[in-house]
Amino acid sequence: MIGRALWAAGGIAALSLGAVGVVTPLLPTVPFLLLAAFCFARSSRRLHDWLIGHPVFGPPIRDWQRSGAISPRAKQLATLSIGVAFAISLGLGLKPWVLAVQAAVLAAVLVFIWRRPDA
Repeated sequence: MIGRALWAAGGIAALSLGAVGVVTPLLPTVPFLLLAAFCFARSSRRLHDWLIGHPVFGPPIRDWQRSGAISPRAKQLATLSIGVAFAISLGLGLKPWVLAVQAAVLAAVLVFIWRRPDA
């Protein structure tokens, strides 16, 4: 019982962050939605089915579950967000080694995103 409640709480937290990500360009949406679906699958069939069937949140989850696909629009928004995040780091004048590490990680993320099939 406590385990299911913890999974449900994790799902609600992830869904909340994903919902914020819909309107906040620097916060990713889909990874949080995938995490929410994962948590809800372990806590509540009703919540999981609601999330998968949701008209806004459901399609990217179904695309990922079906074929590991990411929509071209999501890829574009992710690329834009990554660019903005790096530009902010540059603007803050972070140390060059921090920028180098950040650039390497963000480049790896972009390679992963753009190599996924289109939804």
